[in-house]
Amino acid sequence: MSAAGTLAALAVLFGFGAARELIRGRDGASSTALPFGLAGRSAGAALRLGLPERLRRSGLEARLPLPAALAAKLATAACGGLAALAAAPAAPGRTALLVAVAMPAAGFFVPDALLEREARRRQRRLVAALPDALDLLAVSAGSGRGPAAGLEQLARAGEGPLADEMRIASAELSCGTSLSAALHSLRARVPGSELATLVASIERSRRFGSPLADQLRRQASALRRDSRRAVEERAARAAPKIQLVVALVLVPSVLLMIAAGLIANAGTLLSGF
Repeated sequence: MSAAGTLAALAVLFGFGAARELIRGRDGASSTALPFGLAGRSAGAALRLGLPERLRRSGLEARLPLPAALAAKLATAACGGLAALAAAPAAPGRTALLVAVAMPAAGFFVPDALLEREARRRQRRLVAALPDALDLLAVSAGSGRGPAAGLEQLARAGEGPLADEMRIASAELSCGTSLSAALHSLRARVPGSELATLVASIERSRRFGSPLADQLRRQASALRRDSRRAVEERAARAAPKIQLVVALVLVPSVLLMIAAGLIANAGTLLSGF
């Protein structure tokens, strides 16, 4: 395969990978107001591309300004265009058109794919910290404290994305927002059924007086079981991959070493014949 064909194949793969990241990242995404001082066409383009929401879900909105994200998309698209200019003339036949279109498009969507990947990593860290947080909330509820006090305690004592979300909820409560509205906002910011179950448990306890501590302990146990099962499934999927590496890499290398030793000592081994 020529160099142009290789570049075209890589561009198509990167494009499909970026599209996959974006499609997966749409689950649980919600519309949001533009939290930056952009106006006009830049603001409209950012909202249509979903950059503010992706930055928020990835936890990078404080470190990566929206103008920088827009500039990164344009820069990666320009790099893809320059690469396409160099590769398209050398591409055979209709592949030149594919290279000219796919490489800038892939470059344009690379920052989005990276943001979606970071958002999924943040979501996994948040879910991993949730069982311990539920246990702490259960202890707080069992001692007679309200859910608002438990959320504030989590915000003060915890670290990571879950603690960040709890700090936002505590700040909303301290500003006079009702607990129901703060929980609804928390549920809207964090996709997934895990936090939705927590919010539903607190709301059910507030409305009907059901024991909150028992519900939180059951949810923490269920999350730990799910986490353990996920680890076991990943370990089961890793076994065939390890066997494939052994079969394709280690076994041939050992056979080559044996063959090299036989060839090097062929004169001694065949001297009696």
